Amino acid sequence: MSESFEFREVTHFTAGAIGEPGARVFYLQVGNDDRYVSVKIEKQQVSALASFLQTVIADLPSPAEPTTEPLPLIEPALPEWVVGQIAVGVDEADDEVVLVVEELDLEEEGDDAIDDVLGEPSTASLRVNISVDQAAAFIVTSE
Repeated sequence: MSESFEFREVTHFTAGAIGEPGARVFYLQVGNDDRYVSVKIEKQQVSALASFLQTVIADLPSPAEPTTEPLPLIEPALPEWVVGQIAVGVDEADDEVVLVVEELDLEEEGDDAIDDVLGEPSTASLRVNISVDQAAAFIVTSE
């Protein structure tokens, strides 16, 4: 299993691509003052995440417009793993958007049964708490 990560204080949250059109590799990048993590993501996942974030922040009591500039990728963008599923929630008490990004499960079905018995997840995850402003800036970055 790959390494899991959690970022509660985020200073860097962006998506971007490296390479020529038609052969680009897309990355989701998250970080703070101590470290950053890149995961490989599909272009359609970036679009879907931006669209969903737009819906989420529009439903908040005080929707945000980005007050920070969209951030570029920090290179080298070396992916820890490939993104599978993405879940988005809202922590209204802290006025934050919470993302849980799960690694694409490339394991065979038989290995999952062993992991279930041992109580260990078969995939890594990236949990990120971002501000509403960071979510709004991500939407601009993804356009």
